[in-house]
Amino acid sequence: MTLSLTARLSALSRELKIFVIASLMMGVAYSLVDSTLNNYLNDRFTLSGFERSFLELPRELPGLLCVFVSAALWFLCTRRLGVLAMVLGLAGTLLIGFAAPTYGAVVVCLFIYSMGQHLFMPAASAIGMELAEPGKTGQRLGQLNAVRNMAAIVGSFIVFLGFRFLGFTFQTTFGLSALAFAVAAILMFSMTPKPTTPSKAFLTLHKEYRLFYALNILYGSRKQLFITFAPWVIVSVFQQPTQTLATLMTIGGIIGILFQPLLGWVTDHMGERFVLASEAVLLVLVCFGYGFARSIFPDSIAFVLTCGLYLVDQMLMSVGMARSMYIKKIAKRPEDVQAALTAGITIDHIFSISVALLGGLIWNVFGYQYVFLLGVVIAAINFFVAMRVRIPKPA
Repeated sequence: MTLSLTARLSALSRELKIFVIASLMMGVAYSLVDSTLNNYLNDRFTLSGFERSFLELPRELPGLLCVFVSAALWFLCTRRLGVLAMVLGLAGTLLIGFAAPTYGAVVVCLFIYSMGQHLFMPAASAIGMELAEPGKTGQRLGQLNAVRNMAAIVGSFIVFLGFRFLGFTFQTTFGLSALAFAVAAILMFSMTPKPTTPSKAFLTLHKEYRLFYALNILYGSRKQLFITFAPWVIVSVFQQPTQTLATLMTIGGIIGILFQPLLGWVTDHMGERFVLASEAVLLVLVCFGYGFARSIFPDSIAFVLTCGLYLVDQMLMSVGMARSMYIKKIAKRPEDVQAALTAGITIDHIFSISVALLGGLIWNVFGYQYVFLLGVVIAAINFFVAMRVRIPKPA
């Protein structure tokens, strides 16, 4: 088995090998921050539900600006854009960990960190599809996502061991994250750049892609449930320490190593509509469980159930590859793919920011349960939109 794995790795192209290792380092960097950030904010600033949700404004605003920033950086190919994204992640991580003494400073630092994260999202999908063999796009994206899951395991396991046994502080994890970003940036810079040409496509919306844009609207509306409110339930409602989220991310990463390639295979063989509609159905159940597990079950059972739902939700976030494959298949011109992916990031963040702020208000006024009732409604709408997905037959 080891020889087979070694032979498969040696058969990969130079560019793919570099991108795989860079993705691994990038995944470790993000995992170290994600495993730490909620507890860092809770311990250092003792935020209310609305103050925590307000931090999603600087974290999600870069996604809203992504299309404009990408248009301004048209002279950078996706690989060089990836380098810039890693440098911004490095700078933001260091600033959060070592130069953010106040809530206002965290707002600025999160914006810098998040700008790098959001610039990398469409670039990563575009590079992954660029490095895929014909007919195996989903498989390649699934494999790359599996690599990032392995990275998430490494990052979150480091946090678990560090805080449990090695006396880590929040600054320790932020410093390690910055180091991983630096390595990823160097690796991305070593990839062969692609030629670029000026394009206005980044600032243009095409009516042919309106269903893709609608899917991004719904994704943006629902993702805050996983990114912000689900972890906040675990940390603030169930009063769990840093190790809990780190452990869940480790378990989710282990599951994802198998799940991501399987999801890619299913998307290749069953189609994007099947995958997107199935996600919506499962999300209805997940949201209802998040909101009402504690009302139905004793706290101990409700906590275990909520953790299980968090793992399912973590897997569902990977369905983004199906949206990327969908736009690649319906794109009228090859250059439309990167532009549409970037526009999709911007569109989803318009609604992501709105839901983050609205969700914080709902949490404070009515209770966290009603935030997830909103999620049930979003998931139901997502199902009906997903059922309209059609892939044109090759001419």
